[in-house]
Amino acid sequence: MTALVAGLRARAETVATAESLTAGLVCGALTSIPGSSAVLRGGLVVYATDLKATLAGVDAALLAEHGAVHPSVAAQLAEGARDRCGATWGLGLTGVAGPDPQDGVAPGTVHLAVAGPNGTIVRTLTERGSRADVRAASVAAVLELLAERILPPMG
Repeated sequence: MTALVAGLRARAETVATAESLTAGLVCGALTSIPGSSAVLRGGLVVYATDLKATLAGVDAALLAEHGAVHPSVAAQLAEGARDRCGATWGLGLTGVAGPDPQDGVAPGTVHLAVAGPNGTIVRTLTERGSRADVRAASVAAVLELLAERILPPMG
C-alpha cells in the first residue's frame, strides 16, 4: 500500500471512495500510510441503500431493479465518489459481509470498482470466512485493483 500512495503522489493524482460493506475501512487503510493526505480526497460511507443514490449518485432505478449488491452499483459508486469528491480515481465497494444473505445474495459476494480517467473497471469476488475476513479481503482487493491501474507491472 505504501507503493500505491507513492505512485499516486508521483502522478499528482487523488483518490476517493464510496464504501458500503467496508464502511470506511478503505479510507482507514489508506490513511495508515504516511503521506496519504496528499492523495486521499475523502470518502462516502453509503451503508444504507438510499444513501447510495442520494450521496453517491447511484441510479435509483438500478437499485430498485437489482438491489444494492450488483456490479453496476459498484461502478456507479466508484464514479460517484470520483465525481463528488473531485478525485482522479474513485473506488466503489458493495457486497454482503454476512453472516446472512441480503436480498437473495450470498454472504461473501462482493463487487468492487475503480473509476478513472480511462473508464471504470469492475471486479466480483466470492470470499469465505467471517464478516471481518470478507471486509478485509474487499479492502485489499480494491486497493490491488487501483494499483493495477496506476503502478507499472512488477517482474
